[in-house]
Amino acid sequence: MGSAEDERRREAGTGDAVSVAVPTLTITRADYRDAGHGRDLVTLLDGYARDPMGGGEPLSADTRERLVEALAALPNAFSLIAYVDGQPAGLANCFVGFSTFAAKPLVNVHDVVVDARFRSTGIGRALFAGIEAEAAALGACKVTLEVLSGNGPARALYASLGYGDYVLDPAQGTALFWQKRLAA
Repeated sequence: MGSAEDERRREAGTGDAVSVAVPTLTITRADYRDAGHGRDLVTLLDGYARDPMGGGEPLSADTRERLVEALAALPNAFSLIAYVDGQPAGLANCFVGFSTFAAKPLVNVHDVVVDARFRSTGIGRALFAGIEAEAAALGACKVTLEVLSGNGPARALYASLGYGDYVLDPAQGTALFWQKRLAA
């Protein structure tokens, strides 16, 4: 039994140390030739696709089969995978483009995924630190991304990291992201 003094020391943080296991977070640039990385990439992206923010539908069997090979064939693609104690926890799929106004590369973040079990633990921030490090190494002038207007948690994260609307001239408004689907 500890004394009242021991109790006060523990509460004040001056008593005996308590051992606490801290998870290990690593951000790894995916090697598309590595079967484990490929499996983790597809699993994480499929989880995102099934989420309402990803459309609410699983990836097709064809996409699951071809995705990693297709990414590997693109010299401008890179993916970062977040692992917590070796478990895949997050993913960022990015593509290097080009800014004609700056005559420099840019990095577009196409997908950001944090597995639901690991949300609000700093994985998104860590992925963006990795993305920005990759962009800096390329000499990129900026990082771009798209986000659904209804995705409040993602928008809050991105804003806290300094991301915001694309504006050239405020009088002309902000840029809009449009699409047109083409027949396969």
